[in-house]
Amino acid sequence: MVGKSEPRRGRDLCGVLLQFLGIAFLGIGLWAWNEKGVLSNISSITDLGGFDPVWLFVVVGGVMFILGFAGCIGALRENTFLLKFFSVFLGIIFFLELTAGVLAFVFKDWIKDQLYFFINNNIRAYRDDIDLQNLIDFTQEYWQCCGAFGADDWNLNIYFNCTDSNASRERCGVPFSCCTKDPAEDVINTQCGYDARQKPEVDQQIVIYTKGCVPQFEKWLQDNLTIVAGIFIGIALLQIFGICLAQNLVSDIEAVRATW
Repeated sequence: MVGKSEPRRGRDLCGVLLQFLGIAFLGIGLWAWNEKGVLSNISSITDLGGFDPVWLFVVVGGVMFILGFAGCIGALRENTFLLKFFSVFLGIIFFLELTAGVLAFVFKDWIKDQLYFFINNNIRAYRDDIDLQNLIDFTQEYWQCCGAFGADDWNLNIYFNCTDSNASRERCGVPFSCCTKDPAEDVINTQCGYDARQKPEVDQQIVIYTKGCVPQFEKWLQDNLTIVAGIFIGIALLQIFGICLAQNLVSDIEAVRATW
């Protein structure tokens, strides 16, 4: 048996925690899909025109479960294959994160265009999925923005566009999450955005946020650059630490086995 039981207990505990979190995320994702009827009709996964936030829970949960299982069982059973798989898989994730960070810095304009396309694509599908709708509303409320680059981006949605053929009551309006907040209001007025874009631009600024979410996100990123960088560096260090621990345990196991 390999020595250093205390570090191993720490690795086992970390693996169990990752497994538990992975199962929790997967459970939430599968429950959400079941509520939306996706599990009874798998082909409907591709029906949504925009982004389904449930994918975040499923993908993150799956990755965490795989890492937790490989790390925990590998350390518990002294299985070098699982430990090496854990190390390599974590290394691939770290490499992908590093590559994404470099590409995002080098191709900032391209990333901005893709973000603009992503937001507008989801604006079109705003009413198609309640989870997507809640995500957009949260984003617009948090960053005090409306649309990708402005409130007129909501013309892309069939319910909010300003065409004469649009019979919707929400015509030339915006979602309530675009409305400026009155601190005195305890109950959200979900109709506050009705006809907002029919008003002159000066009057619009009183009723709704007129700045787009892309420039607001850029401003938020600049204002919180130190915190964001610190979080990413912390995650990277944890990943490197995990890789080193796994490789160290593999070396210990192989060293003991060599004496048999």
